[in-house]
Amino acid sequence: MEPMNHQPISEDQDATSILQTEVSQAVQQLTEVEGEEQAEVFSEILTEAESGTVAILLESLPLDERYERWQQVEPEERVDVLNLMRADPRLGILKKMPDEELDFLFAQISPEDLIDWSDSLPDSITDRALAQMGERQRKHFELYDQYDENEIGRYADHQMLVLNPDSTVAQGQRFFRRIDLDCNDHLFLVDTNDKYLGTVRRYDLYKADSQALLSTLIWPDSRVISADLSLIEAAEAIEHSRELEFPVVDEHGILIGRMTLRTATALVREHYESQLMATAGMDEDDDLFAPITVGARRRAVWLGINLLTAFLASATIGLFEDVLSQVVALAVLMPIVASMGGIAGSQSLTLMIRGMAMGQISAGNVFSLMKNELGIGALNGTLWAVIIGLIAGWWFNDVIMGLIIGCAILINMAIAAIAGVMVPMLLQKLNQDAALSGSVILTTVTDVVGFFTFLGLATLLYL
Repeated sequence: MEPMNHQPISEDQDATSILQTEVSQAVQQLTEVEGEEQAEVFSEILTEAESGTVAILLESLPLDERYERWQQVEPEERVDVLNLMRADPRLGILKKMPDEELDFLFAQISPEDLIDWSDSLPDSITDRALAQMGERQRKHFELYDQYDENEIGRYADHQMLVLNPDSTVAQGQRFFRRIDLDCNDHLFLVDTNDKYLGTVRRYDLYKADSQALLSTLIWPDSRVISADLSLIEAAEAIEHSRELEFPVVDEHGILIGRMTLRTATALVREHYESQLMATAGMDEDDDLFAPITVGARRRAVWLGINLLTAFLASATIGLFEDVLSQVVALAVLMPIVASMGGIAGSQSLTLMIRGMAMGQISAGNVFSLMKNELGIGALNGTLWAVIIGLIAGWWFNDVIMGLIIGCAILINMAIAAIAGVMVPMLLQKLNQDAALSGSVILTTVTDVVGFFTFLGLATLLYL
C-alpha cells in the first residue's frame, strides 16, 4: 500500500490555532457592541466568514440578539450554518422562524442533514421538513432513519462514486475528474441491485489501461463497515487505518453510503466532548445561552442525583446522632451544603471551558453569560433549598434547622454559578489552564462559602 500524503501534525495544529484566534477576535468584536452597531459588525463579518464561523458567532450571542443577527444571514446560506450549530441553538432558531421562511429552508435541506437534525427536533418540525422533500429524498431519509442514533448507518454519506463492474477504467477516471467529493479516494462497484461488490482505488485506476474493466481492479484488501456498527467503533476503524473512506453496507450487503475520515474525526471529537459534559450531567449540544427555565430543568436532574449521594454521606454521620449535641447536627448537614454548591458550580465551569475552547467567550458576552448562569443557579437553588430545608426540618424536628440549611443552599448555589463563570476567566488572564485547575479552585470557593454561610446563619439563630 502506498503511503498517503498527510500534512505534518504541527502544521494542522498551527492552522487550527490561527482559526481559533480569528474566531475569538470575531466573537469579541461582535459581543462588545449592541443594536445597529452590532448589525453592522456582523454584516462585515458575513462577507468573509465561513459557515462554521458564523455558527459559532451566533451561538456566542444571548437569545434575543442571536435571532436578530440570524436574520442577516442570506437564505441560501442558512442550511450550511445550521448544520454546523449545536442542536439546542439550532432548534431555538427554527422555532422562531416564520412558516414561509421555514418552508424555504426545508426545501433546500438534504436527507442527511435532516437525519442529523431530527435527533433533536420535535416530530412536527421533522414532518414539516419531509413535506418539502421529493419522494426520492424521503426514501433516502427512511433508509437512514431505520438505524438508531448510535449506528453508523444513520449518518452514512450517500455522496460517493459508484459504478458497475463492467464499466471501463476511462469511465472511472472521468468520474474522478468531474465529481469533487470530500475525502474521495475510492470508487465503489455495485451490481444492478446495488449490492456491494468491491472497491477500486484511485491510485490503481490511473495506472491501468483505459479500456480495462473496473472488475479487474478490485482491491483485495478493501474493508467494509456494517451499517449497524456503533459510531465510535466505525470511527476508530477508519482512524486506525490508512484510508480516507470505507463503504457502508446493510445486513444484505447493499451499499447505502460511505464513512469518511473527516466524519470519523468529528465523531471521535464529539464523543469525548460529550464525555466531558456528562461528568457534570450535561450534554454537548446544550446552548451556551439556554433559557433559564430550560437550563435549570436539565441541570436539576443531575443535582437531584448528587443530592442522593450527599444525603448518604450525611446519613452515615447521623448514625452517631444519639450521642451528639445540637451543634453536631449541623456537622451532619454540612456536606450537603458543600456538595450542592460544588455540582452547581461545576456545571457552569464545564459550560465555560467548552465555550472558551471554541472561542465563544469574550469580555463582551461574559456579563450576559454570568446573568444567565446566576438566574439558573438562583432558580435551582430555590427549588433545592425548599426540598432540602423541608427534609432537614423533618429529620431533626427543627424548623430553624431547615431554614438555616435552605438559605445556605440558595446562597451557595448562586455564588457557585458566578464562580463557575469567573474562575476560568481569571485563570485565562493568568495564563493558567482552566480545564486542569478550575475545578480545584471552584471546589474551594463553594466549600468555604457553603460552610461559612451555613455555620454563620446557625450562630446568629442559635446563639
